[in-house]
Amino acid sequence: MRRAILNLLFPVLIILGLAVISFAQDATKTNERPQPPAQSPQRREENRHQPDASRYSWEFKQPAFLVSHILIEHDALGRGKITFEQKGEDTPIVEPIELSTSTLGRIFGLWGDLRFLDSTENYQSAKNFAHLGTYSLHWDDSKRQRTAEFNWSDNKEAWKLANEYRHVADQAIFVFDMKVARENQPLNTTTLMKQLESLLNRGELSDPYQLVPLLTDLSTDERIPLIARNHADRLLKKIEK
Repeated sequence: MRRAILNLLFPVLIILGLAVISFAQDATKTNERPQPPAQSPQRREENRHQPDASRYSWEFKQPAFLVSHILIEHDALGRGKITFEQKGEDTPIVEPIELSTSTLGRIFGLWGDLRFLDSTENYQSAKNFAHLGTYSLHWDDSKRQRTAEFNWSDNKEAWKLANEYRHVADQAIFVFDMKVARENQPLNTTTLMKQLESLLNRGELSDPYQLVPLLTDLSTDERIPLIARNHADRLLKKIEK
């Protein structure tokens, strides 16, 4: 009888022993797949996209002119400010500015054509036209910087670049003058509209399409003379055709 009981218990003990061994092996088993090393802060910083820190500026000076000093400063996205001084005024005017995509494309194309930071060329022509004002171009890419100053240049790209910025300035100053006229001297808007049409006809606006919202607003602004409203409407059609 006793032997029969032992014979029955022996297989059960064997099964229990195997189960305990298997459980112990599972408890101590580790994931043998190699884990990638943690990325160092330096590597993460290297992989992060670094924005273009370049700063660009254009400056014009002629003390005898009505607008005697103009400075345009902007970043690689075309965002910045324009500062200008009017003759007889002590306080400079500062306004935000944003170059359009088309304007920025032309300007950056000319900076590139000049290889400005690599060049040591003196852009000043043998002819001196200081009475027409002096232009200054400056580029700082956070590692190198260079400034070039001239009042006339035989270098076509340098002269085109100076004039592209001049068009930006003329357009921005018109916008400011129109804002002041609408608020304080509505009758002056008729003269300003004539000036704008002259700039448009000569191709001396940086991007006329940027003026579409303003002209649309002017065409229905009953605070200004009807002749100015109609003029704004005509220029709108001219720009949009």
